[in-house]
Order: sequence, then C-alpha cells, then structure tokens
Amino acid sequence: MTSTLKIDFVSDISCPWCAIGLAALEQALDSLKGEVAADIHFQPFELNPQMPSGGQDIAEHLTQKYGSTADQQTQIRDTIRQRGADVGFVFNTAGRGRIWNTLDAHRLLYWAEREAAAQQPALKKALLAACHSRSENMESPEVLLAAVAQAGLDVERARLVLSSGEFAAAVREREAFYTGHGIQSVPAIIINDQHLISGGQPSAVFEQALRQIAAAQQA
Repeated sequence: MTSTLKIDFVSDISCPWCAIGLAALEQALDSLKGEVAADIHFQPFELNPQMPSGGQDIAEHLTQKYGSTADQQTQIRDTIRQRGADVGFVFNTAGRGRIWNTLDAHRLLYWAEREAAAQQPALKKALLAACHSRSENMESPEVLLAAVAQAGLDVERARLVLSSGEFAAAVREREAFYTGHGIQSVPAIIINDQHLISGGQPSAVFEQALRQIAAAQQA
C-alpha cells in the first residue's frame, strides 16, 4: 500500500542547496514509487529579505555575509556544481554575477499554490533553473513571467500579481511562521508537520527517511 506524505519544502530560489535538495528529494521519491507518494508544498524563506532592488554582486555579498574568500567561494561553487550533477541539476559553470531580491518569485509561488496547486512544483523548478542554470535576473518581470509560462500557468494573471503587492503580506506571514518555529536555514523539509530534514541531503538520505516515516504512518 502506498503511503502519502505531506511535505513542506521551505526554501529560497536563490539558494543553490535548495535546488540540490529538491532534485535529490524527487530522485528519492522516484525510487520509492509504489511505496511512498508525496503531497509537496513549496513554502517561502528569504535568505536576504532586505536585498535592495538591483541586487548585489555575489562575490561581494558572500564576503560580507559569510566572510568567505574568493578561493573559498570557488571551491564551494565547484562542490555545488558536482552535487548538482549527482542529482541531475545543472548549474551555470560561470556561476552567478549577482544575487537578487526574491520576494516577487515567492509571491508567484504563493499564488500558484492558491490557484493552481498542481503546477506549483513546475513553477518552482522553472524558477530554480532560471536562477542557477541560466543566471538570470530574478527581479525581472520578464524572467519571472517566462517561468510562469514554462510551468503552464496563467501569464496575464501572474502579470497582475507582479504589478501589485498581492500576496506580499501572506508570504511574509508564512515566512514568519517558519522562522518562529526555528527554521533558520534552508532547505528545510518538513514531513507530516513533525519530521525535519535539513539541508541539501543526498537522495539516499531522503529515501531512508521517507521509507521510515511511511512505515511508521502505516503501523
């Protein structure tokens, strides 16, 4: 008998480990077909909620935020690229020149969940590819609407969302809920509202955890 697990995937599209974590989770679920199914909801988390319009040079940002050197950043980027390759996610070999404010992307994901929930995963993956595979400007309405179109969602409705402040308060409220419950880094994968898996784990880690949780659910 297949067990269906509720999964809240708390993440930010600007986070490369979130792209890795999602690909690994999907890989694990594919291995568990017929045994475990998932009802996935993508929840907002802004790593840089105060990021100004126009973004920031990413090397400068990483140095300011984490104190990392250029050599350390190159090493981390290489590690991320290899981890992505392991789960089938392609990172731009040139990296990203800038890091952007992601509130508008989160507003679109919130809208998708409300009005076309079945397509929210496709929008999430389109946004991650735009950000990390193609290093696009994640503040650009054209980039965001292209992801909406790729996901098969209503582009004109999305344009209205972007041109207004719609869902901004709801996104902030949801973010506050997760930070208020101790989520300080992403990805944070919450299963059945009670089990937490932190970080961009390998697919084998997700597979083992999902199998255990599903077995306990059936017991």
